[in-house]
Amino acid sequence: MIKLLGIGLIGFVLLWVQRSLYEKLWQKSLYVSVSFGKDPLFEGEQGELKEIIENKKRLPLSMLKVKFKTDRHLLFGNEKGSRTTDQYYRNDVFRIGGGERVTRTLKFRGGRRGYYTIDEVSLVASDLFFLSQLVADVPLKTEVYIYPRPYDAARLRQSLIQMNGEMLSRRHLLEDPFEYRGIREYQPYDDMRSINWKATAKTGDLKVNQRNYTSLKSVRIFFNIQDDNILKKDAAVEMTLRIVASLCQIFLRQGIQVSCYGNGVDIVTHSPLTIQPKAGKGQMDTVYRGLARIDVAQPAADFVRNFEEILFQKSQGSFTYFVAPNQYDDFVDLLTRFQETGSSFLWFYPSSAGRDPELPPALERCIDIIHFEE
Repeated sequence: MIKLLGIGLIGFVLLWVQRSLYEKLWQKSLYVSVSFGKDPLFEGEQGELKEIIENKKRLPLSMLKVKFKTDRHLLFGNEKGSRTTDQYYRNDVFRIGGGERVTRTLKFRGGRRGYYTIDEVSLVASDLFFLSQLVADVPLKTEVYIYPRPYDAARLRQSLIQMNGEMLSRRHLLEDPFEYRGIREYQPYDDMRSINWKATAKTGDLKVNQRNYTSLKSVRIFFNIQDDNILKKDAAVEMTLRIVASLCQIFLRQGIQVSCYGNGVDIVTHSPLTIQPKAGKGQMDTVYRGLARIDVAQPAADFVRNFEEILFQKSQGSFTYFVAPNQYDDFVDLLTRFQETGSSFLWFYPSSAGRDPELPPALERCIDIIHFEE
C-alpha cells in the first residue's frame, strides 16, 4: 500500500514538474512564420502561403495549433482545418520534436482585387499529457497585393480609334508616322500595320515599330466609383478599376506620362487615390498597387471636392479620360463645365450587358459604354 502511494506520489510530482516545465519553456526558441510570396498576383492567379514552425529547443511539442485569419476573397478551398464565413479562418495542428522544423505550403487563388494581410497568429500548445492549455498571440506582418485584371486592351484601343479618330488626331494622340524610335515586342492592342516583318522573321517573335508622338506629353485618368444605390453595383465598380488599369497600361507602354486620380479610398492611407504624372514601368506598378488598395467597403470620397481644381488646371499636350459607372448630377455638371472650356475628353461608362443607360445629352458624344457580363 505504501509502495503504491509512493509510486502515485512520484507520478504526481513528475506530472506537476513536466507541466510546470512546459508552462515555463514551451515558447522558448519556438519560431513561427506565416508569409505570402513576395510577388503580387492578378485576379484569378494562384499564390502560396507558407507556414514555417521551428522548435530549436530539445523539449518536444506533442501538440501545437497555429491559428490565423485573413480575407475570404483569398480562395484556399475547403481544406481540413479551414472555415470561411466573413473571413477565412485557418487552424493547423502540428507535432514537433526537439530541434525539428516543419514547413507547410497552402495554395490559394486571388478571387478579387485587393490588399490582404495577416497581422497575427494564435498559438495553442499543451504539455506531454494534455493537462494544460498554453496560449499565446504572436504579432506578424505579411501582405499580398491582388492587382485588378486589366480590361481587354484591344477593345479599348478600338474604342479610342472609332470614337475619336478625328479629335485625337487634332490633339496629336496618334503616332507620328514619320518619327521612328525603335522596335519592341508586339502587344495585343497594337495595329497590325505597325508590325516590322523583317525583325519578326529574324527573331521569331512578333515585333512592332515604335514611333514618337508629336506633342502629347501626358494622359490624365480620373475615375469616380461613387455608389449611392441600395443595391450596390460591385461588378461595375470592379470593372471601372480594370478599365483604369488597362488605359494606364496602354499609354505607359507607349512612353507617355500617366497620372491617375480617383475617389476610391486607400485602405492604408484612408485618402482618395492620387498618382502624380510619370512614365515608365515603375509607374504601372504604382498604379496597380494604388488600385489594389482601394477599399470599396468605405464610402467613396466626394469627387468634385477632391479633383475639381486638378481637373481645371491647364495641361498643355495632355488628354483627359474619365471612367465612371454612374452619372450623379454633380459629376455630370463638372464634366459639362469642363467641356465648356473647350477641353476634349472621353468618358468610359461600364454597364451590365443588356443595359444601356440614358446618357446626359450634352456629353453623349464623349461617352463610350463598355458592356460587361456580371
